[in-house]
Order: sequence, then structure tokens, then C-alpha cells
Amino acid sequence: MAGAIILVLALLAFPIVVGLSTAGIAALLGHLLYRDADERHAKSELRELNI
Repeated sequence: MAGAIILVLALLAFPIVVGLSTAGIAALLGHLLYRDADERHAKSELRELNI
């Protein structure tokens, strides 16, 4: 009986874990891409026009 309860809890927790890990990967990728763009265009004259 304990094995069935553990299996049900694992199946219920799996979508939450996958969703949170995907959100974490997206946040990390967004941060890295933003930092890369900021470094590449540090001396651009168009940065002054950006609000």
C-alpha cells in the first residue's frame, strides 16, 4: 500500500517539477542572452535613445 501512495505522489509531483525546471532554464537563458546583448552593444550610440 505504501508503494502505491508513493507512486501516486510522484505522478502528481512530476508536472510541477518539470514546469518549475523549465521556468528556471528559461530565466537563466534570458539572463545570459540579455547580458550578452548588453556587453556587445555597450558602446552603441543607440543606447542613449533607449528609455
